[in-house]
Amino acid sequence: MSQQEPRDREDGDEEPFSHGKDPDLPSNDVTEGPDKAPHRAMFRAMGFDDEDLGSPMVGVANPAADITPCNVHLDDVADAAIEGIDEAGGMPIEFGTITISDAISMGTEGMKASLISREVIADSVELVAFGERMDALVTVAGCDKNLPGMMMASIRTDLPSVFLYGGSIMPGQHEGRDVTIQNVFEGVGTYAEGEMSAEELDDLERHACPGAGSCGGMFTANTMASISEALGMAPLGTADAPAESPERYDVARRSGEAVLNAVANEIRPSDILSKKSFENAIALQVAIGGSTNAVLHLLALAAEAGIDLSIEEFDEISKKTPKIANLQPGGTKTMNDLHEEGGVPVVIRRLLDAGLFHGDAMTVTGRTIEEELAELDLPADEEITGDFIYTVDDPYQEEGAIKILTGNLAPDGAVLKVTGDDKFHHQGPARVFEGEEEAMRYVQEGNLESGDVIVIRNEGPQGGPGMREMLGVTAAVVGQGHEDDVALLTDGRFSGATRGPMVGHVAPEAAVGGAIGLVEDGDEITVDIPERELSVDLSESELEARREDWEPSEPQYTSGVLAKYGNDFGSAANGAVTNPGAKGN
Repeated sequence: MSQQEPRDREDGDEEPFSHGKDPDLPSNDVTEGPDKAPHRAMFRAMGFDDEDLGSPMVGVANPAADITPCNVHLDDVADAAIEGIDEAGGMPIEFGTITISDAISMGTEGMKASLISREVIADSVELVAFGERMDALVTVAGCDKNLPGMMMASIRTDLPSVFLYGGSIMPGQHEGRDVTIQNVFEGVGTYAEGEMSAEELDDLERHACPGAGSCGGMFTANTMASISEALGMAPLGTADAPAESPERYDVARRSGEAVLNAVANEIRPSDILSKKSFENAIALQVAIGGSTNAVLHLLALAAEAGIDLSIEEFDEISKKTPKIANLQPGGTKTMNDLHEEGGVPVVIRRLLDAGLFHGDAMTVTGRTIEEELAELDLPADEEITGDFIYTVDDPYQEEGAIKILTGNLAPDGAVLKVTGDDKFHHQGPARVFEGEEEAMRYVQEGNLESGDVIVIRNEGPQGGPGMREMLGVTAAVVGQGHEDDVALLTDGRFSGATRGPMVGHVAPEAAVGGAIGLVEDGDEITVDIPERELSVDLSESELEARREDWEPSEPQYTSGVLAKYGNDFGSAANGAVTNPGAKGN
């Protein structure tokens, strides 16, 4: 909003009902002509003046909330973006949308709302932009599902848009080391095993999250923020500044300015996003050990953009792209550590120099990735001293972190992130659970045995509904010392903080007759990373016989938002989208 006092029109002003702005802007529908006097009266009631009404109308979508530290500071971030828009000659209009705290809902029935919130965010931002005739968007995001939801909305509206991340939380300090929320979840398992005292767990809880910002490791929010740069939806160098740092607010102001450049040059998501953009995003994801959730979200974004992208392509790119950044959850370093070494662009530069990144892919600035890198003041490659950023020639691991497994348990694919041994091979008996709570009780009661394969089903997009993340269970397994000798598979999801041999997104899911719904206790299951195999030791005829006896479970919800979105979700193999017009849905 302009900081000027609203002025009255003076005698002699020409065309009293016109403001002389670009006639192609959607906002002309509510600002221009005598018949729009009632509309302008509404704007004037909020302090907008003629200068504002003659400027591009930029929506600032802000999911600020006191429900999560990821979003608690976003009003301040949005205010800085509004300053940038105003100073660049735009008419900023802020509006809100929802968020769900994944960390707070984790391990509860409420986690079923998380993936649904991605869709609600996309729907709500699209509706406001469409209904109020916005000319452009700055989409602000904090917690995990905010990020893909905001980018989905930008793609659907195809308005000039800049994505603005709220930034990462700083690591906490506990017993002289950096800690994040991941350490607290794993501490619960360690405490249950009797290897951590109540006093130690209490102290860890009190120090792990020292302020505002999204969870500190290369978990889902930081992964998607990094990916926003690779996609070109956010300017390079805007993902990694900490949430409460002066740099974060500078990024926000510059994002506000950048959106006016996008309006002036008619740069839209459809001009930016291409197959190369998504190949770049996947290359970055696998190189930094990003969250498995990014597979789901990139598939959804591609579907919204009408770009062909299959789950198999993640594996193809991962096979040729080494992992060159070892961050939490596999390593010990956080997003702030990456920021101090130059941020996401230094990783992109190494991939580009090795021919693993498309430098000619477009960005929201109107320049290519390669041109943008040349504009940044980055440390020289030899000046990067961190012990967690590797070169392509001497990587941390020869292949990327994301693996797509297939077999008779997952004919449409399943997703695993390597956080340990990338040669992992495991065979063991299935321990089958009809939902997360049963599995969590089993683990917490100390029933795990070396070699087990935990199978959690009916947690998929439709069966959950909502495809819950299961950091509580996976962290408890790891916290009890079973990171390397117990595997877990599910048609649900995992937090970006999950580590160990945990296989998610098993498709088809149990609720639609997938083979995961046919597994019985004691069946021998194979998880083989080198061979990309997820299978059960049953013949096709045995599986078919069980399928004939299988009956779908009754829906848990028959009304309300969970029932509505549960009915609309597509397969995880295609991004679990609900938009009926999205490609592949």
